[in-house]
Amino acid sequence: MKLASRISVHDLMCNVAGALLVLAGVALMAMVVRSQLNYRAAAARHGGEVVDLGHNANPQAGEHGTMVRLVGTPQVVEAPRDPDFNLRVNTPVLVRHVEMFQWREIHIGGDVHYELDWVDHPLDASHFEQPAGHTNPASFPLSGKQFDAGLVQLGGFKLSPLLQHALPGSEQVAPDPKLLPANLAASFSPYQGHLVTSADPGAPRLGDLRVSWDDVPLQEVTVVARIDGDRLVAAADAADGKGYDVEIGTVPLLDVFPDLPVPPKFVMASQLLAILLAAFGAFLLLMAHRHRGDALLALALGALAVAAVASVLWLGHDAFMLCAWVVVALLSVALAIWRLRRQPQLDR
Repeated sequence: MKLASRISVHDLMCNVAGALLVLAGVALMAMVVRSQLNYRAAAARHGGEVVDLGHNANPQAGEHGTMVRLVGTPQVVEAPRDPDFNLRVNTPVLVRHVEMFQWREIHIGGDVHYELDWVDHPLDASHFEQPAGHTNPASFPLSGKQFDAGLVQLGGFKLSPLLQHALPGSEQVAPDPKLLPANLAASFSPYQGHLVTSADPGAPRLGDLRVSWDDVPLQEVTVVARIDGDRLVAAADAADGKGYDVEIGTVPLLDVFPDLPVPPKFVMASQLLAILLAAFGAFLLLMAHRHRGDALLALALGALAVAAVASVLWLGHDAFMLCAWVVVALLSVALAIWRLRRQPQLDR
């Protein structure tokens, strides 16, 4: 009786410990899959899960459609040029600003007064309260324009126009008067980083023009965008309505998108641990039955339990992951059937 009681207690302890280990393995797998799903759902708001390519990466096969993070300094292959002033600058974007010295109407309380100042658009003096003596030219002989580089690359990827325009920063460009066409060289002279038409640049007169240029500096940036062949483009289907991001310097992904949860780590190791926990639990459960000591059967049963949970959780989210875990489950079933059929032969 004592021996039977000891065996019964031993079997009970094996059953309890085994059940707890199987549940632990299943729970661990559920946590791993849930963390993956939560991260993917958050990443989908910005275009999808992001692959970190590091610094100055080149296009690789199989990357089409993938959201990536890439760090590097843009390289201008085809520099922009302002044909009117014969100005070419090694920059992704060159912007020309044109201002005219004009009358401005200023209201302070109930008083109105007028002053001459540089303004980047025509001011219609007919709308002034006192237009007499404050007439402005009707139009600008030149207009402000933006000139884009024909090709800008980051690593081995070409930047789409949208990403090219998103490159941050602005610096004033000092024009070289020696490069001016003859017709403009007779009218413009350099003054404090600008080209002006004033006879006395320090004392401009009504109608004088002032032209300046800004460019986007070439500096290290972090770009998050989607791969389209050999180009980086915005993800048109991103829920945030943007689908890309450009930051100055080397910026971690979680700083680019602060709303992202921490990416799951050690996924493969955690999944393997979940299977081993469930398998060890199944082994303890088998200790109370006639299949005691069958490690392969325990492995099959543990893997089946974990794979079944993973398959259910991936259902409707990722067909590839679903199929992978279904295959694991089917292999586990096949292994379990083989071990169960082999046991009677071993008993004989």
